Amino acid sequence: MSLPLAQSDVTAPEWLPLHRVLRRAFPFLRPYRARVGMAVGLIFLWTGCNLGGPWLIKYAIDDGIRQGSLDELNLAIAGYVVLQLLAYCLHRGQVLTLSRVGESFLRDLRVHVFEHLQRLSMPFYDREKVGVLVSRMTSDVDSLQELVQTGLITVISASLLLALSGLVLTFTSPELMGICLLGVPGVILASIRFARRSRTTYTRVRDRVAGMLSRLQESVSGVRVIQAFAREPVEMSRFGSANTELYRAHMEATKLQAWYLPVIEIAGTGTTALVVAAGAYLVLDGVTTIGTVTFFILTLSNLFEPIQQFSQLFNQMQSAGAGLRKLFGLLDTKIDVPEAARPRELPTRGSIEVSNLAFRYAESGDWVLEDVSLRIEIGEKLALVGPTGAGKSTLAKLIARLYDPVEGAIAFAGIDLRDAELDSLRRRIVVVPQEGFLFNTRILDNVRIASPSASDEAVVRALSEIGVLERFEALPHGLATVVDERGSRLSAGEKQLISLARAALVDPAVLVLDETTSSLDPGTEALVERAMHKLMEGRTVIVIAHRLSTAEAADRVGVVARGGLLELGTHSDLVAREGFYASMYATWTRGLRSEEASSEPTPLPALH
Repeated sequence: MSLPLAQSDVTAPEWLPLHRVLRRAFPFLRPYRARVGMAVGLIFLWTGCNLGGPWLIKYAIDDGIRQGSLDELNLAIAGYVVLQLLAYCLHRGQVLTLSRVGESFLRDLRVHVFEHLQRLSMPFYDREKVGVLVSRMTSDVDSLQELVQTGLITVISASLLLALSGLVLTFTSPELMGICLLGVPGVILASIRFARRSRTTYTRVRDRVAGMLSRLQESVSGVRVIQAFAREPVEMSRFGSANTELYRAHMEATKLQAWYLPVIEIAGTGTTALVVAAGAYLVLDGVTTIGTVTFFILTLSNLFEPIQQFSQLFNQMQSAGAGLRKLFGLLDTKIDVPEAARPRELPTRGSIEVSNLAFRYAESGDWVLEDVSLRIEIGEKLALVGPTGAGKSTLAKLIARLYDPVEGAIAFAGIDLRDAELDSLRRRIVVVPQEGFLFNTRILDNVRIASPSASDEAVVRALSEIGVLERFEALPHGLATVVDERGSRLSAGEKQLISLARAALVDPAVLVLDETTSSLDPGTEALVERAMHKLMEGRTVIVIAHRLSTAEAADRVGVVARGGLLELGTHSDLVAREGFYASMYATWTRGLRSEEASSEPTPLPALH
């Protein structure tokens, strides 16, 4: 079911009061108003049954036992049994109805959070830890589980039971009701203190959970490095510290509960004792009857039991509120690369124009690129070279609009990329990363990631187009082979071939290649290079060249260094200029000659 993101002028910082956080969650319940209404009706009838039971006991004592009437006693007993059976059915109905509403709420909330995560751009993922984001979808949502399963029922049923019991008890015996009110001020003061301290405590618990999950995720992802360098003791120590912090946060919350819950219990039992004592005197004075005092004591549990339920519910609400603050904080995160209000579809072909571009990753950080301008014609092959960290990859990502420039503009076919429809932009400009990510599914489906609606025949054509179909069909299960997590069953070269096939399936106008062969062995590299050259035919190509042999084959070379586009021209022109590129090329060729010389066999010493 599609719902709005519950956006409002209310944000969710740590200090936001609990009632405002919960109020913001109400829009998620709107589709289920009919079910909630039905559940309220069931709860109202169930509350009537709960109040009717003690009244029938009063009737049995005063009109049956004291009057010696067996008929009145039997009538009271039969009525009590019927009421209890009816209460069971009503309670079962309300639990099922509200539990279904609560689980639907959680389902919708997970969908909203996941959809928002999918829309957030690369700058967000540069800032955030994966483990923290996982905790938002797991731990923070799970913190709402108990609240939505039992909390909705408790809020409605306890409120009705408390209000109706108070009215009935006041009407039955104003004197005894006055005694009950003696414990109320203490309960109110304890609740206020608990509310103030628990908000900070449960927020700290959520933070510690996120920290522990982040540490766990990092350790599992980097387990190969950890074992290769025997860092197990260090990682165990770091995880142990995060786990200890979580333990301390939970214990702080437990201590708070251990102080508050007994206060409510003492208030309830103390009030009951006072009512028994006062009721005995009133019976002896003839002011009331034994049945009335019995009715009052039994109904008194309906008065203090809701208060105790509210105290436990408040505990759940504080934990859930802390989780909701985190989730709403995530939902309020602005999208760094938003789609225009009236996006324009990009044409199938066009030149790329970069005008006075400037970019930095953080508002207060250093400029990565400044005053970059260039034009890439249709079908041109441009190689970007330069020192490590100079901004080559950043410029390529900006051209693919994975980031937006801080200053200047990038246009495709005369259309500013910020005005382009994102879906058409992703079809026109495709990035093939240095290491392709594979999902734990079939090869067919991994290629189809680029175009979910593509048929199996289209996937086969894409693999055939770049000349790698036979390679994958030769696997034991062919294209139905499941690659396992992160493609662990395939070689690095085969992973890269799947990335290239994804690009072929989309059939883009512009390819952005992050030197896809730089980390491959020579045997696999030749296969990937052949596939890459077939993919490049007839397309505009921007390649981040880690090897200058790639730059030699390009139509033009752009040298990214010193925070900008330092040189731009053909390979031969740049070498002839004897500038930065010529110096890089000379160093690279000397290195090649040195490698060739070192690879020659060394003569064996003469044997005497």
